[in-house]
Amino acid sequence: MDNIREKLKINEQNLEEINNFLLREDNPLVSGLLEIVEKYGNVDEINRKAMESRKLENLIRRLEKKKSPFVKDIEWLIKQRDRNLFIAIPDYRRKILGKKADSMKFDDSFAVTLEISAFNFFPWLIEEAKQAIAKQELMPGRFIRVRSMKEQVEDDDLVAFAAAMDVIGASYVQTLDTKGTMPGPDGKPVNVHLAGSETITGYFGGVGAPNEYALKWVDEFLHYYTEYGLPQVLNTNSGTVLLGYWLRKLGIDIEFKISVFLGNDNPYSVFWTLMTAKLFSREDGTTPLIGFNLSNSVNNRTIELSAYIRKAFNFEEIVRLEHHITEAYKSIVRQPYDRTSELVELADHVKNISAKHEGGNPDVEQTREHPSDILDYFMPKKDIVEKGLMQTLLRNYLDKHEALNRTARALTEHGLTFIAAQKLHKK
Repeated sequence: MDNIREKLKINEQNLEEINNFLLREDNPLVSGLLEIVEKYGNVDEINRKAMESRKLENLIRRLEKKKSPFVKDIEWLIKQRDRNLFIAIPDYRRKILGKKADSMKFDDSFAVTLEISAFNFFPWLIEEAKQAIAKQELMPGRFIRVRSMKEQVEDDDLVAFAAAMDVIGASYVQTLDTKGTMPGPDGKPVNVHLAGSETITGYFGGVGAPNEYALKWVDEFLHYYTEYGLPQVLNTNSGTVLLGYWLRKLGIDIEFKISVFLGNDNPYSVFWTLMTAKLFSREDGTTPLIGFNLSNSVNNRTIELSAYIRKAFNFEEIVRLEHHITEAYKSIVRQPYDRTSELVELADHVKNISAKHEGGNPDVEQTREHPSDILDYFMPKKDIVEKGLMQTLLRNYLDKHEALNRTARALTEHGLTFIAAQKLHKK
């Protein structure tokens, strides 16, 4: 078998041919990318704009200039943080474990990131924070958004959200409008054969960024990167994944997370993705692939093998494996869907993973008149308001918050660690 294994070795001449292809002056694929990059300036200028745009003081100044009511919410959040009203990690452990928590050793090198999705409206964060203070609960360490970017700009939610993430010390991902499930920033359908959620099944034919829309995705990303400092977006298409690798390789400090919709459901597909990340990694070994959401169908063995591949490529500290622990109750998975016990089995030996909560606990969800529904993500704000659903969707979101806290409890009861909002919950 050792001799036959050697046949898998990649021919160096093949690698040279790939490099030659990439560097050809007449290569339209690369030229198309470079033309978009040049619209925003040189690499250093692009990164400088992004750094300035994401500074907290600049974000708040932007809200103040527009007399946004969110300024008071940000100020309130800062005040609660500075008064240390959010539960500290040692106190949380004592709350769960009692006095024995003081004698236990917790290994933070295996800390699980507490992740919530989808956080679509800034006021929800304030309600979540009030509840976390009142009940001494944990705030997420990572937030995922899928709301229309254009809508977020119109009501200042985009800026307020970015400021809040800085205040609480959480990472986050936005979802660009250039995706196959809805009209793009220009108002035209990204895919002419899709008409919103009622034709969602067509999305799974690999039509997330057809034809010229892969480059339009780059254009939209660089717009929000330079104008708002947005560092990280969701990535749902293999072509835009590749373009993300190229952008980082060129020197632009963007990051992205691969969505569950990309369908990586076995270790061979994971190897394919991480191999490409390795081929286009920078000289310092970094890659823009910061989060990797595997399919809902993966089992623990696939996650362990994915971690094995990740470690072999020196990506263990860079690429977070993101795993759905709960899912929206309707329109995406068969219920009940609850992977908490499987997470507990993984969390003592697989590093840098996150527990993603995209639904409430199934036993809670089934009691709701309006359980969480993945199709609600595609509903415009005006429709939500007209149908009187904003409070209902807030209730769905707080159910996810409850599920996240249940996961934190389960991890703690097994002597395992987690990452919550790092500026709120002191160690």
